Amino acid sequence: MHARLRYPSRMCELLGMSANVPTDICFSFTGLIRRGGQTGRHADGWGITFYEGKGCRAFHDPRPSAESEVAHFLRDYPIRSNVVISHIRRANRGRIALENTHPFTRELWGRALTFCHNGQLRGVKRLVLERSRPVGTTDSEHAFCWMLDTLRARWVQPPSERRIAAAIEELCGQLATMGVFNMLLTDGRILYCYCTTRLAWITRRAPFEPATLLDEDLTVDFARHTTPDDVVTVVATRPLTRNEVWTPMQRGTLCLFREGKRVDVDRAARRSGRLVPLWQEA
Repeated sequence: MHARLRYPSRMCELLGMSANVPTDICFSFTGLIRRGGQTGRHADGWGITFYEGKGCRAFHDPRPSAESEVAHFLRDYPIRSNVVISHIRRANRGRIALENTHPFTRELWGRALTFCHNGQLRGVKRLVLERSRPVGTTDSEHAFCWMLDTLRARWVQPPSERRIAAAIEELCGQLATMGVFNMLLTDGRILYCYCTTRLAWITRRAPFEPATLLDEDLTVDFARHTTPDDVVTVVATRPLTRNEVWTPMQRGTLCLFREGKRVDVDRAARRSGRLVPLWQEA
């Protein structure tokens, strides 16, 4: 029996993963879903998207994740992926309904883009949409559709990674002027993370050590489940483990991860058009 923890967050919670080998997210997902109605108040639905090449598998449920049989199945069934995005919802814009559960997925330049967000964006629905249309009624989905329309209007064909990163950073900055905009976005290759109030990340690589969840009495010794070459980064609204050091993201910044490694968004480092890791393998 676990005591209910008191958390001040009144917004949704985000979870993302980037890895250099197909990796399951069962451990982190176990901690997250308990915050959906047990150790946290985020009981208004949940969703998760796993990428496999250019395709993705998505699961959504408007029920609290802590009570969802679908969530419990995914907690116990290891779907391996290089990029995963998940979200547990505390509704503030849009009713509790399947169509309003994150993450949202749309096509752009022949790839499936997936997005989730927490926070409230005042006046975002005054932004004019052209081709993309929301299915639900959340401010988050409207913001996502506006981002896609803006990118599509600028480039018919996909530009360089450098230009895409710069454009996403610019659009996130504009949306952040409307309120709180913490976001995860991916095309299955790069995980884009924008923070205005709270996001944190941790990169696990050799030598791997045991980790213990904050919200569940569960410890995993990653050294038993990995190889020395594995690199896995997990991003979350709040740290999920009690015995690891998580790095808070700086407010008002965009962080990118590819194959588990943080990549450079500095102008001087991306002149070639391709984003490069901030650190290389030894």
